[in-house]
Amino acid sequence: MHFLSKFLVVVLSLYLVSCDTIPKAPATKTEQLADSSYDDHSYSNLKEIKTTNLDLELEVNFNNKTIYGVARHTMKNFGSDTAIFDIKGLQIQKITTGKINQEREADFVIGNMDKDSILGQPLLVSVSPKTTQINIYYQTTKQSEALDWLDSNLTSSKKYPFLYTQGQAILTRTWIPIQDSPSNRITYSAKVKVPNELMAVMSAKNQKKKNNEGIYQFEMSKAIPSYLIALAVGDLKYHAFSKNTGVYCEPELMNASKNEFVDLPKMFNAAEQLYGKYQWDQYDLLVLPYSFPFGGMENPMLTFVNPTVITGDRSMVSVIAHELAHSWSGNLVTNNTWNDFWLNEGFTVYFENRIMEKLYGKEIADILAIIEFQELEDEIDQIRNSEHPNDSKLFLDLKNRNPDDGMTDIAYVKGAFFLKTLEEKVGRKQMDSFLKKYFQQFAFRTINSKTFINYLNEQLLSKNNIQFNTEEWIYKKGLPKNCLQLSSSSLEKMTEMAEKTNAGEVLFAPKITYKYYKKKGKRLRRMIVTKIERKDYIVQEWQTFIRALNPTIGKRKMKELDQFLGFSTCGNSEIMNEWFVLAIKNDYTEIQPEMEAFLSRIGRRKYLVPIYKALTEKPENLAWAKELFKKVSPNYHSVSRNTIEKILFLN
Repeated sequence: MHFLSKFLVVVLSLYLVSCDTIPKAPATKTEQLADSSYDDHSYSNLKEIKTTNLDLELEVNFNNKTIYGVARHTMKNFGSDTAIFDIKGLQIQKITTGKINQEREADFVIGNMDKDSILGQPLLVSVSPKTTQINIYYQTTKQSEALDWLDSNLTSSKKYPFLYTQGQAILTRTWIPIQDSPSNRITYSAKVKVPNELMAVMSAKNQKKKNNEGIYQFEMSKAIPSYLIALAVGDLKYHAFSKNTGVYCEPELMNASKNEFVDLPKMFNAAEQLYGKYQWDQYDLLVLPYSFPFGGMENPMLTFVNPTVITGDRSMVSVIAHELAHSWSGNLVTNNTWNDFWLNEGFTVYFENRIMEKLYGKEIADILAIIEFQELEDEIDQIRNSEHPNDSKLFLDLKNRNPDDGMTDIAYVKGAFFLKTLEEKVGRKQMDSFLKKYFQQFAFRTINSKTFINYLNEQLLSKNNIQFNTEEWIYKKGLPKNCLQLSSSSLEKMTEMAEKTNAGEVLFAPKITYKYYKKKGKRLRRMIVTKIERKDYIVQEWQTFIRALNPTIGKRKMKELDQFLGFSTCGNSEIMNEWFVLAIKNDYTEIQPEMEAFLSRIGRRKYLVPIYKALTEKPENLAWAKELFKKVSPNYHSVSRNTIEKILFLN
């Protein structure tokens, strides 16, 4: 008998478990549970008993912002008398074993919260060694961090509320009692009741229209990790781009969404041509409200997208290419634990870049990669001087830490440049052949760095007698000396323009010239006004320009640039984010209202973090930031809110 089972028996002999009084495990035992788990970020005893299929019955109540649910777990039991699930912020009402109409109430114990309240609590259920069906009756609470309940004033319609979930990395346990480890892939179904005027969609096969009953049924027949189970409820409409691609959004965003994502079928076809058949049948987008903490989330069959991606000029569609690429890297082949997060994201950024190159050319793809590489270099510098200097390794040790700590440019961009450098060494043809086999070999499976290294050596390096510093890339800090170097004449031109601006030249003021001509024997002249417009260059070129400006360029020069180029009101979040950070460094306080409007509206963590960090550098700015955050933090998802709290209130 496993010691967890013995522990459960002892506790249950002391308590009568009911819906009103649930015994808590002693703190020392809770720590032992964490130590015994297969995954540093899950209490689940997956080697003894694990979920294979999950059936959900959910009722979404916007009045009290609660989901009432039953999670019916079909288990593969290896002879265990204890099943352990992960929970956080859930109220467990009762637990039964057996199929519907044959259920018998089961005893259970909830362990104490972990020391830093990251993992939540273990839910231990007493079962027989032959139990294969466990049903958990529960409801969410205000502490269910995956859930973002948005009042109508935070939606596009201003009429209907909205709800969405964000499970990555370990937040699914805050809205579903589950064995919340990426190593365990499961199928799932769901029956969801929502208000009649709203529509529910999930990371599964979806309906295309609202129904009058407000009841929606879903089926995900292919096994996925728990962090990819996702739900959204709102006033939604659907537009199909092709037989297997389309977009859901609020009606007010439909025209803009149809224009922005029109190339989605081309992306889909390009991805299949690169690395094999798409395995998930349908690929749709769901445009969420602005509070969504990420640019996109690769929930299978239904990518969640932040509306900041909608720019009107399709300059941010690489985000869509990224999430589509996840259908292979991450969703099809998944990191075994969060220590190997780079296996999800590094492969995806590499794949994203290949899609962009195929559709828009190598110059654009290289520009995107260079911009990301600049951000990677900044990240490495910050990590080098942080309390976790080893975080610039691809393979991380995140035990006793939030796995979100590993969601940095190291996993994304260092991981991608590892693969880019490898491609340069072995050649694109061999690289593509290897990756196709890789996705086929590990389809619907999880993988760790060690397994990947062995496969890489066997299938590519050793068989072709190629020497490559794989382990240095994965297990050492920083960037190896053989890292691929990219260049772009377009970005070099923007850097030159910034250097001239730093030197005092006025490049963007209108220039007046005259063209002389004759008409009816008279010599006349025509005035010609020329000026550099913001639309003359793409977003990434302007990012390069702003980054190359002197950090102390001064308020007067910034005001001049804003007058000519309108960075502070341009509407593109990438440019505005860069510009606001520079404004803070130069006390350009005149645009504080625009910055406040931006921070009030945008919930995407990528944009919030640099601005709030810059605001902590001076006491007067920090005081303003704290006051603003208290006012606007309800507009953010808990992922962003928790991150900004650490930035502001640790200073």
